Formats: sequence, C-alpha cells, structure tokens
Amino acid sequence: MSRELRAERAPAAASADAGPSQGRRTVLKAAAALGVLAAPAIVRAQATPAIRIGFWPVASGLPFFVAMDKGYFKEAGLNVQALKFASPQQVTEAILAGRAEGSANGTASAALAIGEIAQPGLVKIFCTNPTNAKYVLDEFIVARDSPFKSIAELKGRNIGCGPGLQNVVLAKAVLERAGATGARVVELPIGQHVAAIAAGQLDACYTLEPTGTVGRLNGTTRTLEVGVIARYVLGDPMAPWHGGSASLSSEFIGRHADVARKYIAAYRRGVELVKTDPTQARASLKGYTAIEGALTAEVPMSDYQFSTEFKPADIAHFQKYFDLFSEKGVFSRRVLVDSMLYKG
Repeated sequence: MSRELRAERAPAAASADAGPSQGRRTVLKAAAALGVLAAPAIVRAQATPAIRIGFWPVASGLPFFVAMDKGYFKEAGLNVQALKFASPQQVTEAILAGRAEGSANGTASAALAIGEIAQPGLVKIFCTNPTNAKYVLDEFIVARDSPFKSIAELKGRNIGCGPGLQNVVLAKAVLERAGATGARVVELPIGQHVAAIAAGQLDACYTLEPTGTVGRLNGTTRTLEVGVIARYVLGDPMAPWHGGSASLSSEFIGRHADVARKYIAAYRRGVELVKTDPTQARASLKGYTAIEGALTAEVPMSDYQFSTEFKPADIAHFQKYFDLFSEKGVFSRRVLVDSMLYKG
C-alpha cells in the first residue's frame, strides 16, 4: 500500500467515534484523492495551477519554445501557457499585475529589475541567456553599401533601437563609449530595423538577432559590430552579458514550490536540447518568432546559464550591467543581482 493511500485511510478509522456524518466526509475525501492518483497525466495536469509565461519573440527565447513544442512541460504534468508580448516591459507589467507567473529567456533583465524596484521580491531569475562576441545576440547593423566601418563613425547620425528602456539606455551607452557623439536614438520595433535602414530612414540600428541575419540574407544590411554590450559596457568582448532572463514570480514559487521545481526541470530539458542539438531545436523558432525557412539554420544561438550554476565572476558581470542603469538614473536605487537569483 502506498504512503499516500495510508495517509488518506488513517483518518477514516479514527473517525468512527465522531459520528456517521464526519465519517462519510472522510470517505469522500479519500475517494477523491484516489481518483486524482488514478487519473491519467493529462487530467492531473489540468488540476495543477496555470503557469502563464510571457515571452518576447526573439531568438534567445528558444529553450522555452522548445519545451513547449516538444511537450516537456506536459510530460511533467504542467499546465504552461505561452503569452506573446510586444516588449519586455509588457512582460514585467503582466507579472506585476498578476496576469503572468514568469518570463521566458529573451525578456530584458533590466525590465525585470525595474519590476523588482516597483515590488521588491517580485521574481526570481533561474536562467539567463549570456551573450558576447561568440554567442551573438546584440549588434549594430548598417546598410550593405554604407561607408561606416565602426560605431565611432556614427557621430551625429540617426540610430534605431528596439522598444523599451533597456534598449534605449544600452544603445546610448554603446554610442557614447564608442565615441559616436551627437547620435540620435529612435525606438522602433526590431522587425522594422532592416526596412528602415534600407529606406534610408536610419543610418544604423542597435538591434538583436535575428535582425542582422535577416538583413544579411536579403542583401540589404550588414553587421557593423557584434557583442557590443560585452565590449563597450562590460569592458571585455568575451564577458557574459546577462541581458535576458527566464524567471518565476516569488509568489508562485512560494505557493507552489514543487510545481516551480518541475517547471524549471522541464525548462532545463529545453536548454539541453538547444546546446546538444541546435539543428533540431532551431525548428521551434517558427511560430514563436518571425524566423522561418532557411533563416532558422542561420540565426546565431545565445548561451544559457542557470542561476544555481553562477560563480562569483558571473554575478559580478551581471551586477556591472545593472549598475549601468543605476549610474544613468534609470533605476531609482541600486538593484542587487544576487537577491533576484533563484537558489533552488
């Protein structure tokens, strides 16, 4: 007899002296528990709390897309729902409003930090997507036939960047530190970056993959520099830029700790497939992002790191990134990265 069955049957015997009414209630409770245990996995999944995960449609969200497509969450008996948002800020706003339980990789870490300032202890980051000159996500692109050879030559030019505070602050910081004084930064959906450059509306864009790959394949743009945050903000082209993070709300973890652990374990399967079989994993970009066809085989991959694997150097690089926003006055107070990490 299983431990669960023994736990449910013991009260029934003890209730004999308590009257027939209480005894019937106990028997019904035991029967209900037996029904859940005997139900197929799909039924048990429906009984678990919904886990609504906000994502931004960029390539670095791939582990989440894989876990959804491959059924890793369903196999773990989880009810996970993918919610697409137009910007990282909207993902954070949804978590703050209780309309989402977490974020997928690719969601701006700085946006989550702003949520942390608004509501201390809002989320716990359990996986980041560090990028640099090797694992490419961030880049500056220009027209294919433009004369520019470095970011420093973009002085006084019109520069596009993705929507949201993180993109604007980072674009300005890179331009400033590269010596491109007087450049004007304009927010624009990343899906419009290539077209805006091709039409001559912008001289360059600070953007994220797959934008650079799209422009290269259609022959309209070229990459000026990659891994620009690692180089100009962190001071080392190979430093890990933890620009995007997968997270769960602290409230959800507190109420459903076991479910949260199962979710993270299933998410880890997505990360493992991306790392061990990127060709198979890339197929999951279709449907969640604008990436499809031949582009799925060309777009660069981010790296992925779980918070339980962080070393002091990783936290230091992450903190240096957050401190930029404090220095620029974007964060009203210094946000300590370590306090936001999921510790298991």
